[in-house]
Amino acid sequence: MAGVINSGSFSKALWPGINAWYGDAYDEWEVQHTALFDQFTSRRAFEEEVGKSGLGLLSVKPEGSAITYDTMMQGFTTRYTHTEYASGMIITKIAVEDDQYDVIGPARAKGLARAVRATMETVGANVYNRAFTSGYTGGDGSVLLGSSHSNAAGGTWSNIPTVAANLSEASLEQACIDIARFTDDRGNKIKVMPMSIHTAPENEFELNRILKSVGRVGTADNDGNMLKDMGKFPKGVFINYYFTSTTAWFIRTNVDNGMKHFVRSAPKFAEDNDFDTSNAKFKVEYRDSFGWTDPRALYGSAGV
Repeated sequence: MAGVINSGSFSKALWPGINAWYGDAYDEWEVQHTALFDQFTSRRAFEEEVGKSGLGLLSVKPEGSAITYDTMMQGFTTRYTHTEYASGMIITKIAVEDDQYDVIGPARAKGLARAVRATMETVGANVYNRAFTSGYTGGDGSVLLGSSHSNAAGGTWSNIPTVAANLSEASLEQACIDIARFTDDRGNKIKVMPMSIHTAPENEFELNRILKSVGRVGTADNDGNMLKDMGKFPKGVFINYYFTSTTAWFIRTNVDNGMKHFVRSAPKFAEDNDFDTSNAKFKVEYRDSFGWTDPRALYGSAGV
């Protein structure tokens, strides 16, 4: 939708008798993307992050023999290229002057702010929505969540279950085991831990049953709920209303340099008047980028 907002756009606002206006003042969910990404400020057109491989295990050195020297190397490069987003509106002087309810003018700030919020949440959530989708790849040439992530030093690794699984006590326990088995680029053991779970509203009730029950879910056994007792997800549960899959679920880990949101320029609002028409112009624009560097920062399943 585009064009100038004139008296015809809000014809009912020119006459008395309207009890209420609705449609642009709904409650909004709390900010979602801050739970999905770590946020940083950028001062460049793009940001690049480069991996590096460490050293492998030491070799056995027979008596009197020379040392076998190892090497380190540059890993994969991830580039965050910032995108500019903008929108605005034009309102005629007549439409503002004849507005009997003061609904046209004040709508500018609130409407643009809501549009910014919805855009940022949608773009951020889409990194997760496309986590299993071919064509949306990271620095290692693989999708965010897959079974064939490459190591610069050779070999591959996975951050998804062997078989796609819906959210359940068993699938979360296996996820914790898989995460604990993560290794670095040279195959060395690293301490990776699950920190938070992220999923769509369709999984909210089941997820709370799994994590908040005193005992195991759906059994007559008197076993404890190990996920709860061991405090496996210390940063909690996050329901994201911008996720499109009703079955997918994601676990953020404690790996640094993982899911990132770079803000090049924060949303800026501006207004001006056109001299010839006296139309009022309002706009907002910002630049940012969402993505990931080290995919070990996330584990997930598309569900079935």
